[in-house]
Amino acid sequence: MEGNGDIQWSFSQVKGTLDDDVTEADIISCVEFNHDGELLATGDKGGRVVIFQRDPASKACLPRRGEYNVYSTFQSHEPEFDYLKSLEIEEKINKIRWLRRKNQSHFLLSTNDKTIKLWKVSERDKKVEGYNTRLENGSLVDPNNVSMLRVPTIKPMELMVEASPRRIFANAHTYHINSISVNSDQETYLSADDLRINLWHLEITDQSFNIVDIKPTNMEELTEVITAAEFHPVECNLFVYSSSKGTIRLCDMRAAALCDRHAKLFEEPEDPTNRSFFSEIISSISDVKLSNSGRYMISRDYLSVKVWDLHMETKPIETYP
Repeated sequence: MEGNGDIQWSFSQVKGTLDDDVTEADIISCVEFNHDGELLATGDKGGRVVIFQRDPASKACLPRRGEYNVYSTFQSHEPEFDYLKSLEIEEKINKIRWLRRKNQSHFLLSTNDKTIKLWKVSERDKKVEGYNTRLENGSLVDPNNVSMLRVPTIKPMELMVEASPRRIFANAHTYHINSISVNSDQETYLSADDLRINLWHLEITDQSFNIVDIKPTNMEELTEVITAAEFHPVECNLFVYSSSKGTIRLCDMRAAALCDRHAKLFEEPEDPTNRSFFSEIISSISDVKLSNSGRYMISRDYLSVKVWDLHMETKPIETYP
């Protein structure tokens, strides 16, 4: 930071190849930091998740640098085929969301167009040696041939990072999933597609609750689709979702089981002088995020980033072209 209070941005690091001939599968489709910024997860079009860990040395040096090294790589999703609809479901990762850490392991949710998976990422730097009925390669020994009792010992080994799938949440979305968001209670999360938002419990994979449904009885009357959805960071009953019409709705799950009526509607009134054929396309919101305090919200459309105060629905407090 400069003396006059201006923040100076400097290029720090590049990950991946700098060549132009990058394969389609290697193109990054989403990035997500965990809550303390120590880990950065990236998902790509090939269904892989690569996790980077912050380098402790770069954090301690002055000026502080945020450099990251590869921590773990795993295949999260595979290409599938829906035989009922004769549709190929591509493996591209649409969103990654970290759960707050509550033990030595890290947990994250990743989703493609149809299936959400909960992954556990854990470290192993010790191994057990000296089993009585098992050889070092893992094969079993006949107990009758065991002549002495040995106490197994724990030996240090080279660090191994393992990613294992803990839950698979499937078959709940007719349309493509565009958002997942973990609730502040760390027990539930939502998943949103073009027309519906579902609420899941992290322990239950075979059922979810539909909390928003904007699908009209006649699909020819469809005027908007859901583009993004996110839980409030503090209040576990509140969530927001944005639409292709440029509106953001704040919903309260205490009001009704199906949140078809919003509590607040954030929409900037359109300037008639700027009205054009492209107005509706340009106003579509591609993403929405709530600040850590839960007081402010940031939305992105094609031409601008807007900052909203949740206490004021009429217009954003700041707009950045």
